[in-house]
Amino acid sequence: MIAQYASALLISDLHLTPSMPLTAQRFFDFCEKEAPKVEAVFIMGDLFEYWVGDDAALHSPFQLEVQRALATLSTKVKTYYLHGNRDFLIGKQFLSRTGLTLLSDPSKVKIAGHDYVLCHGDSLCTADVGYQVFRTWVRKPWVQKLFLAMPLNWRRSIANHLRSNSGIQYQRSAQQSSEFARMKTNVTLAACAAVLRDQNTDRLIHGHTHLPAHHQENLDAQTWQRWVLSDWDLDHPESTLPRASALQIDKAGLRYVSLVKA
Repeated sequence: MIAQYASALLISDLHLTPSMPLTAQRFFDFCEKEAPKVEAVFIMGDLFEYWVGDDAALHSPFQLEVQRALATLSTKVKTYYLHGNRDFLIGKQFLSRTGLTLLSDPSKVKIAGHDYVLCHGDSLCTADVGYQVFRTWVRKPWVQKLFLAMPLNWRRSIANHLRSNSGIQYQRSAQQSSEFARMKTNVTLAACAAVLRDQNTDRLIHGHTHLPAHHQENLDAQTWQRWVLSDWDLDHPESTLPRASALQIDKAGLRYVSLVKA
């Protein structure tokens, strides 16, 4: 378990990209305004829409701007990062440049006197067997080493192809509108129960599914609480409601804090 904190903010699934400038600007504002007011910030995966290697950031003005914002934030408050399914290739160079501390997935933390298990959430979606096979392969060190040895333009092409492959992409609209797809790409109670038993606690926080809510769960006499983090999207009002929020934990309890400007 990492150090204990009296207060924290947790965010996930911002999917930052130059094509979503309003969402990006709200993240920059978050780093300057809300984040420094707590003892720790946890960024729980998919900060970026995709990540093809730390070297790629050196060729992207946008990613360099995000890097600078994180580097400034980490001088003010302890900032942690968990890999997501879009940016699991974030490596030591980026962490060094930003001052972020990488957490394993899952990780157990103590905030405001309570233990929580934190994870991105994709590993809990065990009903999607095809994705879990894909996830296992791309997390192998030798596969990542081979991919990162490719020319940058090759890596970007592969990433774009994978993003367009509905078999491994979690869509924000059409795919999530299907009840079957929601069941397939949502977490399973069995997976949640297993990770909580392993970590010996009864509070779970994750992102990934883009279905923010607080759940009281039970399975085979095991009970627990589960909080799901929201994704962020302030750039597509024509197709979805603007959304951006953080989960705040302190002595007053847990609450979702809206970051959508009125």
